[in-house]
Parts: sequence; structure tokens; C-alpha cells
Amino acid sequence: MKTTPFHPRLVELNDTGLWSHWSGYLSAVRYDFSSKFEYFGIRNAAAFFDASPLYKFWIRGADAERYLAGVMARDVRTVRPGRAQYTVWCDDEGYVLEDGVLFRHAADEFMLTAAEPNLSFLQSQAIGKRVEIVDVSEDYATLAVQGPRSRAILEPLAPEIAELSYFGFTPAKVAGHPVTISRTGFTGDLGFEVMVGADDALPVLDAILEAGQPHGLRPFGEEALNMARIEAGLPLIGTEFTSARYAYNAAERFTPTELGLGWLLRGIDDDTRPFVGRDAIRRELADKTSRWTTRGIVVDWRAYRDLYEAHGLIPEMDEIPVGWETMLYDDAGERVGYATSLMYSPMMQRYIGIARIKPELAAVGGTVQVEQTVDHEYYTVPAEITTLPFFNPERKLS
Repeated sequence: MKTTPFHPRLVELNDTGLWSHWSGYLSAVRYDFSSKFEYFGIRNAAAFFDASPLYKFWIRGADAERYLAGVMARDVRTVRPGRAQYTVWCDDEGYVLEDGVLFRHAADEFMLTAAEPNLSFLQSQAIGKRVEIVDVSEDYATLAVQGPRSRAILEPLAPEIAELSYFGFTPAKVAGHPVTISRTGFTGDLGFEVMVGADDALPVLDAILEAGQPHGLRPFGEEALNMARIEAGLPLIGTEFTSARYAYNAAERFTPTELGLGWLLRGIDDDTRPFVGRDAIRRELADKTSRWTTRGIVVDWRAYRDLYEAHGLIPEMDEIPVGWETMLYDDAGERVGYATSLMYSPMMQRYIGIARIKPELAAVGGTVQVEQTVDHEYYTVPAEITTLPFFNPERKLS
């Protein structure tokens, strides 16, 4: 089991000793004995997350833009140097293989970050093109600094970020070491990600820790990250969707539209960009064959409270997302979908979920019945269908 370049410092901060495995690396589940403390660090001050296990691929060459325009579902040609974009890539049948963030460093130079290995797929699409694809995952460490005070912490170290816009990035130096700082993250809040060479990771982290001390900077682990990203309505591979590469059947594969990512497909009718899966996705859109619509759901707190109190129980309000799919029904008891992520939101003081609902029943403002187990029996409570995200503060973009 590998450890990230930041690990020597992070292990000293981990009071729980709880670690999970992410891409062969140790990754903290939580540092504090309550992940809620870490969550409020993100929302009220600032907190940092070790995102180093992300895979990183340099994509370079005279045909780099043309190559990426033919692989990624979102049009990379609209991105200028110094900007990044969230994107997905699909198989020939239009099912999502994975999502990631693409950073454009120059006209012919990009870096792609992703949660899982993709080198073989990326190289298979490069045949006949003047492009080089290199896996540099172990060469860099990535620290996500998130929360309303993140800019105040990083700006004295790297003044270049003062005017950095959402999904912009810039080269800088922290404690004399070269870094790339992007205004990105997975929390739905104001935040930045610092990418640094592996050999320079510890002095950069030390400088950020020192600068963050007056602002209450603290580490956060996977549990708090999961809470924040659900409030932000952000899909997580392995939870909201399975890579089509590993799916056993069609029920485990999803199109961008079914995942609520149809907004990425702007310009899909442009015949100068026949990306992988485009024809299948166009047929889906034309024939209206999407099986699911992704929505948010907000559970009726009164009905939830009354259900538990009727059994002489205190209503559970657990901010840790349930580890399984939660079934959804209509008023007649017919199953109409399922929640992929369900949790009690500390910010909203409600149970919320990212849900997959049959399109004809997914109108915003409608109602579904959420399955609950009380005293070993199944019950349901109503939930309102909403748009995503649940939490979208102005500071994220300001």
C-alpha cells in the first residue's frame, strides 16, 4: 500500500487512525472523531483534502486538441489556455466511462485528472494522431484547500490567485517551490487545488498549514468530502454511476443525459467533432429513450419525524451517507427510481439525496416516496423532487 507525498504530515494529524484505500494509496476516512467537525471546517472556515491519488495524464502534441475533441463529450475547443473544464468520456454506445477535469496549459498541451486509470483507453484513441499521452500520476501531489477562507489563506502565498476565476488556473510559487493552483474542487464551495511536484510536496504543505493556522485550517477526509459533494449535487464514480468499462449489463451503464450531465453536450450536432459515443447519444436524445432523470430529493421532515415517533423512537439524523441505494416509489407503491446518495444535510437540516427517477415522473416540485426501515419493517416518507445542487453559495463563483 502506497502513501502520498503529504502522508508524513497527515499521519500526525489523523487522530482516528482510520484510512481507506484509493487507487493503491492510503486515504484518510476522517481525521477527527466526528466527520461533522471536518464538514463545518469546509463550510465555515477552510479545510484541506489530500487528492494526490487522482490519476494525472499529460496529453501533448500537434494534434492534442483534435484528439481530445474526438474523445471527450464536452467540446475542448472552447477552452483557452489557463482554463479547465469538467468533462466525461464515453464508449461507442454513449455510456459514460468516467469523468474528470481537463486543464489546458497551452494550445497543444493538456493535463487530465481522473479517479481511475484510463491510460490504455486514452492511448487506444490516439492511433494515427500526433499526440503523446503520459501517465504522470506519481510525479505530482494535489492538495484541495476548500472553504470561505481558502482564498485568504492562499493569496499571501501566491498573489497570482487574487483574480483567478472559477475553473481558472495559474502557475505560482509557494515557499519557493513551483506549483499550479486551480480554482476547482469537489465540495461545491469556494476552493482551490494546489498541484505540486512530489519532491516539493512537504514544504508546500508546511507553508499552507502555517498560513492557515489563523484561519482555522484543518484536514478533512473522505466522509466529510462525501457530505459536501452530495450537497453540491456532484456525481461520484462508484456511487452515482459505474464505469461502462466494468459494467456487467445495461442496468449498470448510464449516459451523460441520464446522469444529469446533458449540459456537457452543447454543440453535439456539430459534425466537425464526431466524438466517441456521439451517434448513440444523438439517437437517445432524438428518440427520447433516456431511462432515468437525475434529480435532487428533499425528505419531508415532519413525516420523517412522525414515522419514528409513532414507534417510540428518536428520529435518526445521520450525516454519513447511507452505503446503499434507497428505493423510491409513487403514491400507488410502484417503484419509480432510487436514490444513489442519501444523507442528513447539516447545512439544510433535512434528509437530501441524489436520485435517479423515471423521466415521466421526475418533474421538479413533484413527490416521491422514500423507503425507510423502522423496527425491521418497510415504510415510506414523502420527498419533494428538486433541482441540483442543494447548496450553491455565491462565494463559489465570486
